[in-house]
Order: sequence, then structure tokens, then C-alpha cells
Amino acid sequence: MPLDLVVIGGGIAGLACARAAGEAGLRAVVLDRGGHAGGRCATRTFEGRPVDYGPTFLHGAQPAFWDELARVDATPIEGWPSRVKGDGPPCQPDAFAAGERRLAFVEGVNAFPAWLARGVDVRPRTEVAALEAGASRLRARLPDGRAETAPTVVLALPLERTRALLAPLAPASEEVRAALGLLGMVSTLPSLTVVAGYGQDVPPPRFDVCYPGDSTILQVLANDSSKRRPPVSTVMVYQAHPRWSRARLDAPGDAWRDEVLAEAGRLLGAWAARPAWTHAQRWRHARVDRGTELARPMLLTLPGGARIGLAGEVFAPGGGAEAAWRAGRMLGSSTTSSSATATTSATATARTGCACASPAWRTCPRASAPSRSSPSGTTATPRSTSRSSTATCSAGPTCRRACTPSA
Repeated sequence: MPLDLVVIGGGIAGLACARAAGEAGLRAVVLDRGGHAGGRCATRTFEGRPVDYGPTFLHGAQPAFWDELARVDATPIEGWPSRVKGDGPPCQPDAFAAGERRLAFVEGVNAFPAWLARGVDVRPRTEVAALEAGASRLRARLPDGRAETAPTVVLALPLERTRALLAPLAPASEEVRAALGLLGMVSTLPSLTVVAGYGQDVPPPRFDVCYPGDSTILQVLANDSSKRRPPVSTVMVYQAHPRWSRARLDAPGDAWRDEVLAEAGRLLGAWAARPAWTHAQRWRHARVDRGTELARPMLLTLPGGARIGLAGEVFAPGGGAEAAWRAGRMLGSSTTSSSATATTSATATARTGCACASPAWRTCPRASAPSRSSPSGTTATPRSTSRSSTATCSAGPTCRRACTPSA
């Protein structure tokens, strides 16, 4: 039976997209180059126990997102982290805002994408080498020459991989060229992370998460042990600041791991610098740079009629797991209709050349979708509609970028 939808990327957005499409009666498949679904929502077993070494907890405000989390077949820890120390900036400031809820799972945060993957055709360790446009379908070509073909392909990938797959299609598609221009306005932040395990004689610190205000190296010190069933030994997850991480992204892991541990020792005590075992993780695209995310996913129509969807935490305000889930659900539902809002924004991008994808800035994807703080949504209001002028959207905190139409 032919496929209706191919989703490339098995993180939260890709899984939510495929799940929503399946609920709408479409036959979908998820191709993921990793060994298991979840992407950066990662939990790994070390010394026989789970450790969250990507996001340390989930958070959100929308009831639909929490309804989905309530269905997860795992043991929730409502309100984690509750013991928060330090006056430094959190990775996701919204997590501690009024109206936000926080949650961890005893089994690890990967329980959430594992739940989303249930009933979905997920094919792990499947790399997509290129996209090839046909008359009315797209081919997702694999390195061995095989391909999966469908009228719609969704890219739910880190930005650099999305750009790489889109670029060869740009010469023949005005919409793809416009989308690439818009994605060029979005940036992500890296994080070098060290998981450190200690002996049974090391008592855990008296906090769940610490955000040190006096460190230029570490942004987050997470006491992973506080999420697990006893008896447990102390396991810490140390996540470095984006600027410090970026300067060392291509350095040997041993070098920056030792710097991270030395800083942990300075902040927590000598014990923290002497773990029994470690794991170094290089997250090149740990999260979206706050303020550069878009307000909704995109659905591009190619000249032959095939469509490409773009989803991920980039495509919803606030970033994080909730944003990824929202964008995936929205796009998975809109693939059944060519008149969806996401399609409208993509078409507008190609028609006007505006970097925010709006005809006269009326349907800017940074402005027209509902934001966290504005349930009813807003509309972009330009200072001028002259094509030689620059206008700024009035969407509030989710839209600070100037729209510059092409000449």
C-alpha cells in the first residue's frame, strides 16, 4: 500500500506529526537515523539505571499537552524539579513562569517519545541521503539507493539537516527558497554535557537542579538521582553554557570533560570532580535560541504538487518539548488539507519574499499563531506596507524580528 506521508526525524515533533496523521487516516512512516526514537529527549541506561542527559524534565502550560503526558505509561514525578538552587538563568525560563507545570518520569523523559511512537511505523537507523521531487510525489532516497515515496514529506530535524535536504530543491521552487531564507533567521544553542556517576558513599546534593549564577562554564547541575527509585547511587548531569560550549564543540571530549568536572568540584565540593564513571555528550543543537523561534510549522507546495512540511521546536513559540509536540500535531493534522494555515504561510513567503512569510505582513508565522501569553493570537501590523520599507510585527515577545520585504 502506498504511503501518504514520510516523516524524517523521530524526535517529539516527528512522532507527534506521524501520530496525528495516523489518527486522520493517513498511512505514515517515520525514518530516524538514531537507534531509538526520541531525539534530544534522551534517556540512557548507565550502570543499570536510567539517566536523562538531554532535557532533564518536561514543562508546559497547554492542557492538551498535559493530557498527552497523562497518557504516558510511566511513573510521573509532578513538579520536578521542586528543590531549585542558584540564581543563574535556566535553560528554559518559561519552565518556572506562572501557569507552567513541570514533570519528570522515574523511568526517564524518553518515556514520552516512546509513548508517542506506539502504533507508529518507526524505522530506526535509517538515514535519508536526499529528497528528489517527482511529478506529484517526493522520494526520500536512502544511501543504498532504496527510497520511500509519498505525496508529502515532513522534515522534523535539526536545522542544519533540514537546510541540507531542502537546498537541492531550491532552484525549482520559490517556496523552498523563501523557507530557507526564513530558517536562516533561526539559531540554535549548543551544550556540552557530562554525566557523572559516584560511589555509594557519596551523598546526593540537597537540590534537584542548580543554576549557578557565578559560573561561566556550567549552566545546569542536575541531580538525576532524585528522580530514581532507591537505592540509588549519586548521578549528576552537568550541562555547560552555550557560549563556552560553542568554543569547544570540536575539541576532544576528554579535554572539556575535565574542565566541566573541575568546575563542578569548585561549585559542589571536591567529591564532584572525582566521579567513578563519566559519559560526555556533545549536543551541537541542544535548543532553540530564545526569541528566534517561529509561531507555526510550514507546509511547502512544490511545482509538481508534492509537499514538504517543516516541524520541530523551532516552529512554535517558547521552544522545548511542548513546542515540538504542538508543531508536530499541527502539521500532522494539516497534511490532510491544502488550505491549512501552515500552507498559507508558506505560499505567502514565496509570493512576497518577506523574511517573515507574509503578504503585507498579515499572516506572519511569527505573529498570527496563538502564543503562550495570548490565547487568541495577534496579527502583524506593519509600520508601512511599502516594499522598500522595513516593518516590525506587533506580536509581542514571540516576534521581535524585523520583516524586510525583497525589493
